[in-house]
Amino acid sequence: MAEEKEKDNTWLIAGVAIAAVIVLVVLLKKDETKHLQSGAVEQLQAETFKNIEKRKTSNVTGDVGN
Repeated sequence: MAEEKEKDNTWLIAGVAIAAVIVLVVLLKKDETKHLQSGAVEQLQAETFKNIEKRKTSNVTGDVGN
């Protein structure tokens, strides 16, 4: 009788491991960019540019400390 040959699952295990790493990277990247969707970055940029403009105009008028 023919003996059954054991199946080599090395490529299957490697494929599953690679897929798991890809899914993990995608999930972590999504979590990392969550703050961009909240609008906090735009608000901070607007405040920063407003402060820069305020400093520019205060330097022209001589009100440096205000």
